[in-house]
Amino acid sequence: MDINLYAGWIGFLVGCLAGAIPGLFFYESEWLGGYGSWQRRMTRLAHISFFGIGLINLFFALTVRALGLESGLGVVSILLIIGAIAMPAVCYLSAWRPWFRNLFFIPAGSVTIGIALFLWRILVS
Repeated sequence: MDINLYAGWIGFLVGCLAGAIPGLFFYESEWLGGYGSWQRRMTRLAHISFFGIGLINLFFALTVRALGLESGLGVVSILLIIGAIAMPAVCYLSAWRPWFRNLFFIPAGSVTIGIALFLWRILVS
């Protein structure tokens, strides 16, 4: 699934930018309410989620190629891309308004179900 390959590399690039920009302010101990504040933790989680879910997308695409799987994985592909977009979005929204934490089931669920379906496909075929 080439789209997941692209999603992985785009996630890495955006993750670099998402780390570089806040990185300009990390030296300030009270930036975003201090190191342990909700806003700062959610900002850090958003930054690392670009890399983490980007890796999942990249590994998915490479595994599909390595195993020669060519069909029946559209739902998995979409779920992993939803996770790659929704996780940092929900993190940033939660940093802005804590109520948005109630939406974490969307990225967490989509990635979990996507991985489970992919494992099922690998083990069954």
